[in-house]
Amino acid sequence: MKLGYLLALAAFAAAIPAFAAPPTIAVLVDVSNDTLIDEATAKQVLAENIPARLWKIYPPLKWGFLSQVQGGLAPNGTCVIAARVMILPVTTTSRTLLVRPEKVATAFEAAPNGTREECRVIAKLKLTEALQGVVSSVVR
Repeated sequence: MKLGYLLALAAFAAAIPAFAAPPTIAVLVDVSNDTLIDEATAKQVLAENIPARLWKIYPPLKWGFLSQVQGGLAPNGTCVIAARVMILPVTTTSRTLLVRPEKVATAFEAAPNGTREECRVIAKLKLTEALQGVVSSVVR
């Protein structure tokens, strides 16, 4: 009976995802072009894709994330996107980010004949890709 209970508990613990909500003290800053991705969406992408293990390596009292998505529609209709994510140290006094990147990842995309909505979708995908680049360089 006890063995079955322990096996069930172990299976349940293994089913818990490695991605958890960021600590409430985490500093997540977005400086993106609002026509491509709004701040709330960018912060949501960061919060959903940062694994709990990363917070153990980079504690939220000392480290934060900065995201930046730039680009837009070119005159010929090409959607050009550049997304960057950085892990930056947090100042101890004012809890703001200090621009001395510890890790940086950038993702680019150019899609011909794009619309504004397609650009917004690509921007979110590229931000996720850049964040995964930073995460994979830390957590393996």
